[in-house]
Amino acid sequence: MNAIGAAERRGGGAPVSGDGTPSVEVRNLVKQFVERRGAAAFRAVDDVNLRIEEGEFFALLGPSGCGKTTTLRMIAGFEEPDSGEVLLRGRSVTGIPAFHRPVNTVFQDFALFPHMTVTQNVLFGLRMSGTPGSEAKRRAEEALAMVRLPHVGSRKPQALSGGQRQRVALARALVNRPNVLLLDEPLGALDLKLRKTMQFELKQLQQEVGITFIYVTHDQEEALTMADRIAVMNEGSVLQVGRPDDIYERPTSRFVADFIGETNFVDGVLDSVNGAVGVVRLPSGRTLKGALRDGGATPGDAVALALRPEKLEVLEPSDGPAVDQATTLPGVVVEAHYLGTDARYLVRSDDGVEMVVRIQNQHQGYGDMLSVGTDVTLRWRQEHASLLR
Repeated sequence: MNAIGAAERRGGGAPVSGDGTPSVEVRNLVKQFVERRGAAAFRAVDDVNLRIEEGEFFALLGPSGCGKTTTLRMIAGFEEPDSGEVLLRGRSVTGIPAFHRPVNTVFQDFALFPHMTVTQNVLFGLRMSGTPGSEAKRRAEEALAMVRLPHVGSRKPQALSGGQRQRVALARALVNRPNVLLLDEPLGALDLKLRKTMQFELKQLQQEVGITFIYVTHDQEEALTMADRIAVMNEGSVLQVGRPDDIYERPTSRFVADFIGETNFVDGVLDSVNGAVGVVRLPSGRTLKGALRDGGATPGDAVALALRPEKLEVLEPSDGPAVDQATTLPGVVVEAHYLGTDARYLVRSDDGVEMVVRIQNQHQGYGDMLSVGTDVTLRWRQEHASLLR
């Protein structure tokens, strides 16, 4: 039996609350800071609302200074909101100290005690809570087995690798059986290869223990890899919440489309709307169409057509004429790069629009690639183009 217990499990998945109450709810959360004496206060978190379900792996994603860590710290109880409230399983914990909240936090620097052994580090929280010795020892052994480190209990943290120290920090956080585990960029101190390995291990661990994880990161790939849902934040606000595929395939703002992955933007004016399809008119007079993601946009608004490089198809003259002129763009290859896994081209149209195209590598080398100066036509599916304000 692992440290969570069979009564809370659902076929190896998430715990069940029974009444649909969210694991964590954040309502109208506001936090202001003053950078220096006499300066005006700025809102690090500005009216944030979130609903995080039981057993969910939820990521707070955004650039440095967007408010994601401050939001996490208010859920943990390390910061108090200026207004709004935090609820855990339907119960408001606003004003309740961190050590009385059923949550634990894992930090980027691991925060292990260097003078203690691994087992002593894992036991620390249990002893502070008064857990009897035999029960504490059993739970510590279970926690170390859960993170696949049953053999390192007698070692000191400095004798472990970075990945092992991270797992010990996870074991110490999980051994107290929190309702929610908060993780503040926990893989940021690891090298790239180890970080990628730990992403999959951390996701697998979350699925095994079945508790709610709230994960702060600025790494888009990390969030897409691990999270069940993602909240993209910028300047203290939540811009979009959704599954990884929703966020990537159907962004609702230019910031989200630009921050998540690589995106081409073609600026123009919204010419007309037909249901969920919009037509953008470029300064040259050319019209292109795509899916209208912002329901508030009306004809005459400045908009951008957003297209992912891998969604573009390259047609050569020998492929024949394109059928739909509103989902195609003729141009010429002005850059060609071999990247190993794929080929990257920059195509420029005669009215100055430039688009990056990425095509999965099925070449035998440079000789099979399109050369600079080749006339091509870019084509896309209407639903792959997002019209955004």
